[in-house]
Amino acid sequence: MSELLENQAINLNRLKQPEIHTLAQVQPHGILLVLQEPDLSILQVSRNATTAFGLALDAILQKNLEDLLDPFQVDRFKAGLAYDNLELINPTKVWVRREGDDYRVFDAIFHRNADGFLILELEPALTQENIPFLSFYHLARASINQLAETSSLQDFCQVIVREVRNVTGFDRVMLYKFDHDGHGEVIAEDRHAEMESYLGLHYPESDIPQVARQMFLSNWIRVIPDATAEPTALYPQQNPVTQQPTDLMLSILRSAYSCHLEYLHNMKVGASLTISLMKDGQLWGLIACHHRTPKQVPYELRKACEFLGRVIFAEISTREEEADYAYRMKLAQVQSALIERMSEDEHFINGLVHYQPNLLALAGAQGAAICFNGQWTTLGRTPAEEELNYLVQWLAKNVDEEVFYTDSLPLVYSDAERFKDVASGLLAIPFSKRSYVLWFRPEVLQTVNWGGDPNNAYELKNDAGNLRLCPRQSFELWKETVRLKSLPWKPVEIKATLELRKAIVNIVLRQAEELALLTQDLERSNAELKKFAYVASHDLQEPLNQVANFVQLLEMRYDAALDQDAKEFIGFAVEGVSLMQTLIDDVLAYSKVDLKGIEWQLTNVEEPLQQALNNLRRRIVETEAEIIFEAMPTIVADSTQLMQIFQNLIGNAIKFKQPDQPPRIHINAQRQEDAWLFSVKDNGIGIDPQFADRIFVIFQRLHTRDEYPGSGMGLAICKKIAECHRGQIWVDSALGQGATFYFTIPVGGRDRHHGNGHKSANYLFNRR
Repeated sequence: MSELLENQAINLNRLKQPEIHTLAQVQPHGILLVLQEPDLSILQVSRNATTAFGLALDAILQKNLEDLLDPFQVDRFKAGLAYDNLELINPTKVWVRREGDDYRVFDAIFHRNADGFLILELEPALTQENIPFLSFYHLARASINQLAETSSLQDFCQVIVREVRNVTGFDRVMLYKFDHDGHGEVIAEDRHAEMESYLGLHYPESDIPQVARQMFLSNWIRVIPDATAEPTALYPQQNPVTQQPTDLMLSILRSAYSCHLEYLHNMKVGASLTISLMKDGQLWGLIACHHRTPKQVPYELRKACEFLGRVIFAEISTREEEADYAYRMKLAQVQSALIERMSEDEHFINGLVHYQPNLLALAGAQGAAICFNGQWTTLGRTPAEEELNYLVQWLAKNVDEEVFYTDSLPLVYSDAERFKDVASGLLAIPFSKRSYVLWFRPEVLQTVNWGGDPNNAYELKNDAGNLRLCPRQSFELWKETVRLKSLPWKPVEIKATLELRKAIVNIVLRQAEELALLTQDLERSNAELKKFAYVASHDLQEPLNQVANFVQLLEMRYDAALDQDAKEFIGFAVEGVSLMQTLIDDVLAYSKVDLKGIEWQLTNVEEPLQQALNNLRRRIVETEAEIIFEAMPTIVADSTQLMQIFQNLIGNAIKFKQPDQPPRIHINAQRQEDAWLFSVKDNGIGIDPQFADRIFVIFQRLHTRDEYPGSGMGLAICKKIAECHRGQIWVDSALGQGATFYFTIPVGGRDRHHGNGHKSANYLFNRR
């Protein structure tokens, strides 16, 4: 059963996109011959040629073209056949003798198909002579003069359909424009008063499938004089040279696909003429002419309409560009201003958001967001930051282009339905890995008038086991409320954002180069500071030791001669030397903490924590401190530096205890998305929140050394260790309520968490 459904799906897809150009049938009002050059031998002929030439089909196939017509007539256009551009000889009047003096006059039209065969199409001539050039000139000029007098694009299109109807005499002429999504809309119409109006109606993409549009690109004009006529086949059906159907892509007489003929029948159309309107190599729209009864249109008049369509549409393109010109100039000014401010500002993001005009003006958006180095900067109405993170992850996985845009984001990214009122439309440009600029447009509810239900544009019928597509029969007004869509992004807006992307990439690269140079300078400076600290730790310690030794020797030798004040002064000098030695040691310890000095290794955090507790054991016992810690994880870090962090934080918790109670310290570790969060909580005297940042600055103290000894370097060292591990450290505290110090260590790609293998344990360090 599944295989049958699969085969049906394949057949249905083939039915939607048939190989129209190889249909081996032609419209019966004309005759088609497939010729092989250079002798112009006849390979195939339409079956209706028997009546026109008075010969059997096999007899025709045994002749060359000059045998069928006569050498005199063939000689007239043989010279033209030597050129690539056969339009120079189209059309040529030819006379075909049937019997005696019974002649028929045809318009002969030549073209070469993709396989190099010469196709000759003969249509009954409606006039004995070609249309004079001056008559055509006056026809075109009269139409163009009227167009010059119109101002709006809508009026311009209306003049086009009116003039084409005057020229051709069709009952209805429509100008049909394709939308960016492939659907189409009738934007201008001139019709017989008795006919139903289609002006303003939309038609689904399936009405003109892609294969048909490709043919409109190749053949600018298409005529069906009688939509009810039975087509005639080629004889033989296959090309005898290729043993394949002959390519009739450029053929005028090629029969329309049966589904299209049925479509015209359902619209009560007896004849049609279609003129392609091209812009930048793409099919912009069509001029569609309909007649209620069969109608012949001479080749010259069709070519006149084609020329008129090209000239007129060139004016349409000009007017469209003029309509966009002011907006393009505005966006160009905004773009220049943004690029200039980005280049001048210390951080390029400030240049995009802190001035007027800002980022929103570049794309006509209601919201914008910039993701750079994991940080978000938003402007206007945007989704929440959590939603933005998910959206960027989706873009990184699904979009590889330099720009992504859609006016219906929820239809391609289902989570966007949650914020459709803010971002049903998205325009995104990446400028580095996981760094984006995003523009947003809200949902705009729209009512679209369709010519019939677009959801039932065709139906599938089974005739004696043969599946075939049949077009809808109703073209009555059908209204649809379109949701989850924003206003579409204009090409000029997309182009402007791409130019901005180039500027951002250049600025980011330039700043990266500047940062690299600055990093080199900092590394050189740090190396010099380390060298200075090393020298200081040795060369400064020696004279300090001499000062301390001689002062103490002075006290020992002259103790009897010194009064109490002198002894007190000597004590101050010894204490000062001791403090100076401590400061020098702490500066040396601070200078040794850097990223390059880290010995990355798999570390069970419990081990450096236990080492810190052992180093502090005497103070723990003296203060009767109670220390509790949970099971610690295994991470990639420097074990010695982790010990320093714990020793400094636990030591401070003991030092700054409440006077009337022993310290209570709780140490915990918690896994976050991409880092481990460690905390050291105490019940001490606490910290005023206004000093929460100051305490991590080198040599900064909140108390005198008489109250609490120390150099003020401990927390600065902790901060530097955390940052060298690419983490952070901060404090949450209030006066009299204890303090909780937090620090993070990212797990990165090298984290292997073994904490689940440890049982939760409580360790008590106290002596009652």
